[in-house]
Amino acid sequence: MSKILLIEDEVAIRRVLKKILLEEDASHTIHEAEDGKMAIETFGEGEWDLVFCDIKMPHKDGVEVLEHMMSVNPDVPVIMISGHGDINTAVDCLKKGAYDYLPKPPDLNRLLSTVRNALTQKELVSEVKTLKKRVSKKYKMIGESAGMQELRDIIEKVAPSEARVLITGPNGSGKELVAHQIHEQSQRSKNAMIEVNCAAIPAELIESELFGHKKGAFTGAQKDRKGKFELANGGTLFLDEIGDMSLSAQAKVLRALQEHKITPVGGDKSIKVDVRVLAATNKDLRKMIDEGKFREDLYHRLGVIVMEVPGLNARRDDIPLLANHFLKAIGEEYGTAPKEIDAQAIAALQEYDWTGNIREFRNVMERLHILSGNPISKSCVDKFARK
Repeated sequence: MSKILLIEDEVAIRRVLKKILLEEDASHTIHEAEDGKMAIETFGEGEWDLVFCDIKMPHKDGVEVLEHMMSVNPDVPVIMISGHGDINTAVDCLKKGAYDYLPKPPDLNRLLSTVRNALTQKELVSEVKTLKKRVSKKYKMIGESAGMQELRDIIEKVAPSEARVLITGPNGSGKELVAHQIHEQSQRSKNAMIEVNCAAIPAELIESELFGHKKGAFTGAQKDRKGKFELANGGTLFLDEIGDMSLSAQAKVLRALQEHKITPVGGDKSIKVDVRVLAATNKDLRKMIDEGKFREDLYHRLGVIVMEVPGLNARRDDIPLLANHFLKAIGEEYGTAPKEIDAQAIAALQEYDWTGNIREFRNVMERLHILSGNPISKSCVDKFARK
């Protein structure tokens, strides 16, 4: 069922449009507005899936109404209709955010086709927003400890800039979450954040993964392929486990950062890229530089800002919040009510040595969700937490 607003000062045209829309889908809910002033008031009273808007109307014309609607909710598709328009008017409306422009009387097939496409687009936009909320929730940073507050403060300052960031910290501490928070709070958040786990890609394939390749560049290269740098153009590239990257790939990454250009494996032409690079590692890159395993010039290019993510042992005060957060999330995944956990059980968890950090803690909470009663008691923690 779609909620549609008809903005038209001629009663006869409103009736015809309403009849056509309901014959196409009787589940549509149709609301009407007879002039520009009423249109703005009605638009502000609800959430709309589609709007038809005439151009010549009393009080406020359709272009003014369109500008207002786009400022309030640019995701709503607006189909402009007019019996007096010309190509310049149509172009102006489209530039201002209209989904389409139809002359009066509209061709029935085109009208219905435009309505179907506009409603499909609105549905896709809503789905994308829902997915983004889920992703945002997945990468939410939980904790109110001093270390986490400091980390949030730095993210808030760094994110709006274009500075490259090197994120350090032990395995499982949440370096990926920090990278996502920087991206989401940046000017690049509308574009993609592409992730590369440098430790998971064989050394002989890392250059192809990052820079792409041309057909025939090596055995198995059966067609041209874009690399992660190119896919991240306009957005953010997150190089996780940067310390595991080969020296050869490091040299090419350095060149890409210096020149804002990449060359695919087997190619002879450079491609311009506009990418913000975030990197993360659990290794001591300074020590690796001394050992000749990491380029010092790349280290300084990547580490304009260096952020250290504290391990869980350094933020035990966050364990109650983390426990409840994970129990709620795990309950949703399993389709069950989230389990409670008592104070003694929390105290016991705060005494453990969390060498695996947040990743280990999350696994323990899932184990307790499955094996423990409700609420989760200290005896359950003692029995199941360290299995």
